[in-house]
Amino acid sequence: MVHIRLENVTKYFGQTRAVENVSLDIKDKEFLTLLGPSGCGKTTTLRLIGGLETLTRGNIYIGDELVNEVPPQRRDLAMVFQSYALYPHMSVFDNLAFPLKMRKIPKNEVERRVKDTAEMLRIGELLRRRPRELSGGQRQRVALGRAIIREPKAFLMDEPLSNLDAKLRTHMRVELKALQRKLGITTVYVTHDQVEAMTMSDRIALMNQGYLQQLETPNDIFEHPANLFSAGFIGAPPMNLIECSYSEDGFLDAGYFQLALPKDVQALIKEKATGSELILGARPGCVRILREPKTRGECFEADVFIVEPLGEEVIVDLKIGEIDLKSKCSPELNIKMGEKVWIEFEVNRLHIFDKKNGNAIL
Repeated sequence: MVHIRLENVTKYFGQTRAVENVSLDIKDKEFLTLLGPSGCGKTTTLRLIGGLETLTRGNIYIGDELVNEVPPQRRDLAMVFQSYALYPHMSVFDNLAFPLKMRKIPKNEVERRVKDTAEMLRIGELLRRRPRELSGGQRQRVALGRAIIREPKAFLMDEPLSNLDAKLRTHMRVELKALQRKLGITTVYVTHDQVEAMTMSDRIALMNQGYLQQLETPNDIFEHPANLFSAGFIGAPPMNLIECSYSEDGFLDAGYFQLALPKDVQALIKEKATGSELILGARPGCVRILREPKTRGECFEADVFIVEPLGEEVIVDLKIGEIDLKSKCSPELNIKMGEKVWIEFEVNRLHIFDKKNGNAIL
């Protein structure tokens, strides 16, 4: 088990930037997820770690060894792909045994390790079957088993659950995380699915357009997004982002409403903002719906545009003039489309971003 370190890693394909100046220190036994939209550089970063792509600039260390020039087969990393990459003509047993046979491991040791791995993954009864006879979840377990059986230094996983249906994907998330905890093996995991990243990761490396945007625990990224990209990408539904201007008398003016700010927030804006143009950020859970206006405190009249019932909670799409907002509320409020309601913001959970550079102020 090892730590993996990336120092100013950069990769260009011709003139096209894939990864730019990414530095990561992945701890021993950590489950770190590379998260971001398609084309953000997360898979290229994983392939650079695995040696499947060559660096343009930077350094990669596995343990204390610089591996820039070390070929993939000598890095002792196990990769699990979206496509499973099983040999269709081989049985499950032979698929699991293949990497051991290539290393000329003695036959009795191969049989022992195949049996132990199959029991761990609950696929012992499938050892004589071919991949075409397996379900998607079973194939994924075999692919994981082939990685585990090598006893590598670390796992590299590229969207391994994306071919599964929603229910099975949820189940496999739990199994995969439990397995990684049990084995205590450093894991770098690539996904575009924020739910996977939030539920499985020790830390998330959030990427966009080749750049590392934020590296934090799932909770820290959710509660303290570093910039507008992090705020808009993490969260379902995403954060409400409202263009505002800051006035010297301590108000955020959104055009259709004004929000008074506490003195400490005003001081932060004066210290960090590059100008008066700001973005107010509010998670849907921080937008409270009221049936009647409050006599004390700020609340604003809104029209109910769409109601999305989700069982234990309801997502309500609201309009304040031309401003669109989403709120999470209880079904007990019995909100109906076309109603007029009042909303208030949980001021102590609001976010403020500089519109010019996108960076978080609060």
